[in-house]
Amino acid sequence: MSAPRYRENLPQLGEKIFLTDSGLETDLIFNRGFHLPDFASFVLLDDAKGRAALLDYCLAHADIARHHGCGFVMESPTWRASPDWGDKLGLSRQALAAINEDAIALLVEARDKAALDQPFVISGNVGPRGDGYVPGALMTAEDAEAYHAFQAEVFAETEADLITAMTMNNAAEAIGFANAAAAVDMPAVVSFTVETDGVLPSGQALGEAIMETDFEARRAPAYYMINCAHPTHFDSALREGGPWLSRLRGVRANASKCSHAELDAAETLDEGNPGELGREHAALRGRLRSLTIFGGCCGTDTRHVEAIAAMVSDSAARAA
Repeated sequence: MSAPRYRENLPQLGEKIFLTDSGLETDLIFNRGFHLPDFASFVLLDDAKGRAALLDYCLAHADIARHHGCGFVMESPTWRASPDWGDKLGLSRQALAAINEDAIALLVEARDKAALDQPFVISGNVGPRGDGYVPGALMTAEDAEAYHAFQAEVFAETEADLITAMTMNNAAEAIGFANAAAAVDMPAVVSFTVETDGVLPSGQALGEAIMETDFEARRAPAYYMINCAHPTHFDSALREGGPWLSRLRGVRANASKCSHAELDAAETLDEGNPGELGREHAALRGRLRSLTIFGGCCGTDTRHVEAIAAMVSDSAARAA
């Protein structure tokens, strides 16, 4: 194994625009026809057709970054590759560790094939222990650290540059995750999700969750993101402002303006409007200059990321 390229110096911490990927699971299910039990995209790693689809997905998004001269952050397909979700699929800890390792190996292959002249950053992706939309029985930070230590320890032995926890819905789990990453000396990124009113599913305000995580974690995350919500959902939280805004660097928005409950019940994919989503991201970038990382979440695909990249890159060029 080669050494991680950017673990000691994350390039996305500068002013350059970085893209990331879109709604992997919804793209695979609705656009590519794959069955993903419990939204577990990692099941495709052992299937030739599925693995090819994952690689194609990575390269298609990297091509958008190349076209717009952006850096690129790629998340591993391991959002569900944690112990409790692995148990549901009958996987041993050994098998689950191998899956997490293989997922990073796939991204290394994608990075080499893409041959970008901009940084291609590899992120080990971690999901919530429970349902990302419903907090359920909240863990303590100590319990969350013990739980997320499994993936953190595996990723630390790979070429992953950082670990990103996506769809976090409460501060205690975010703190525990950050501590698990710190224990293996890995940079951590926390991405919170919010409801239509800009508040976390736990009921805590977004800014409060970010400040609490920064204050309580043994090592503060490198930065924060918002994912799995439409820009109209968190607009009010951003307008309220506060010192926490400077810690927010990325957005991975849903295509749909529907609530989490509506998305859960939906049987068809709401693709939203890619052009409108691109303009909304340009407006976000214009208001909050700390935002430098852009991608998509549920319902989005390369069309949405292309639209976002075009609008954000154009607004950045005008500002320069």
